Amino acid sequence: MSGHRPVIVYPPSSTGGRRVTVHGRIVGLAHGRGEVASLLRQAGFAPGADDIDLDQPELIEWRGGDLDTWG
Repeated sequence: MSGHRPVIVYPPSSTGGRRVTVHGRIVGLAHGRGEVASLLRQAGFAPGADDIDLDQPELIEWRGGDLDTWG
């Protein structure tokens, strides 16, 4: 499965939330960048870090828009 990113942020739902998966497992619904970062910290990415770089193409696949698309 080379080339697949471990984190996928899906297109916004009708409420503006975006489903987030890590290694194929749903970890939550985010309504903004901060919530994506929080979900990633909870999933073990950069534990304890104040800020997670969400613009890492090798880590995150943004589907249906980029990190500024929220509905």
